This record gives sequence, structure tokens and C-alpha cells, in this order.
Amino acid sequence: MTETLLTIRNLRVEVNGAEILHDISMDIAPGEVHVLMGPNGAGKSTLGNAIMGSPAYQVTGGQILLDGQDITAHGVDERSREGIFLSFQNPLEVPGITLSAFIRSALEQRTGKRVRPYEFRKMIRDKLELLQMDESYVDRDLNVGFSGGEKKKAEILQLLALQPRLAILDETDSGLDVDAVRTVSAGVHKFMEDGQHSLLIITHSTKILESLPVDRTHVLVSGQLVAEGDGTLVDQINESGFESYLA
Repeated sequence: MTETLLTIRNLRVEVNGAEILHDISMDIAPGEVHVLMGPNGAGKSTLGNAIMGSPAYQVTGGQILLDGQDITAHGVDERSREGIFLSFQNPLEVPGITLSAFIRSALEQRTGKRVRPYEFRKMIRDKLELLQMDESYVDRDLNVGFSGGEKKKAEILQLLALQPRLAILDETDSGLDVDAVRTVSAGVHKFMEDGQHSLLIITHSTKILESLPVDRTHVLVSGQLVAEGDGTLVDQINESGFESYLA
């Protein structure tokens, strides 16, 4: 394994013919927690989707490398199997597919091994307990009728089950009450505790960061990285906002 898990070099991304990201460069090492902050419309979600390989986001320049291998042209399914995970601001409802079947299928695709239903239930039980989710949730259709907090917990459940190498959490704490944020944060902390995974958190709020040591903070404004620093930069932004970066 290389010292850097994810390398982004001079990345330019267009959506519907308009360039949203301009020459973005970033390195994320194994075990690191990175935070991406910025005002509304800065392009934060665009970067997350570009790393994941969403076809709606066209890379027009630069590279994305995983363990030194160029994955810029890889599709979403390939990147998922390679160990990249993206949570969504607004998780979709999928009628007809249970949460259990969805996670089990994704896990089989991720590992290349069959997962028997009994083994899956045994594996996931402690994760449900950590997230304060009743076991009946996994028998419900994916996100159908779930509250906002339940949808976010379901995504963290997927994260804990799939154990990706790099997790991108896009506004995971958005719209959650204090108790739900605390529960989701416990799941994220559990994911990171072995030091083998990397995390990129896209956020306006910093509530989810309270129990996580932040290695690197990036500030994105109008599609450009305008500032970088360690975890103390999060505190500075909490105090003064983004005004100084909007000139």
C-alpha cells in the first residue's frame, strides 16, 4: 500500500456543460479524517460525487488515483468494489428491496463472497445495537417510510457492514437532532477506530466532528480550494464563518 490512499490532482469537473470544480488537488492517507467545508453552492457535493464516479459529473481534467492507480475512468460499481463509499444528503427510497437484501448484495459485490442470511444477521446485530436500530428495520424496504434520522442511521449501518477503505459522508448530520447526531457519530467513530479506514466529511455543521480527531481541513469556495489546515481551522470557521474567503 502506498502512503497515500486517495490522490486528486488538478481535478476539473463539469455538470451540464458548466465547470464546477477548478484544479482541485488533495491527498488522503490511510487512517486520516479530512473535512471539506464551504458555503452553499461551493461544489462540495460535486467533489464527493466526482470521487465516487457519478456519471452526471464529467471529469474534464486531472486525475483521481487510489493506491497510486488511476481510477478516473472507472465507473461507480468499480469504485465501490475498490473500497469507496458515498453517503447522500437525501438518501433515496427504494421500494421492493429490503435494507437487509441491499446491504447483503452490496457486501457480496464488495468481497466477492456469498453471505448467507443467517451469517449476515449475526454480523449486523451488534451494529444495529450501536445505532439504536431495532432488528426489524432490516426487513423494511430501503428507506421507505424512514424518518430523516432513520435514513442517516441506515447509511451508517451500510458503512459499518461494508467496511470501505474510503468513506465520503455528505452532510450526514444535516437535519438531525442532538440525539441522532450522537448516535450517528458513534457509528462513524466505530468505523474509524481500527485506523485502517479513511474518511472525508462534507459538512456545514461540525456537530459530527466532536468525537473525531480531524487531520486535515479543506475550505472550498466557488469550486476552488482556498484554504487548508489542521483541525483548528474548523474552530476558526465556527468562530468567523466563511466571510474572509469570499472576497
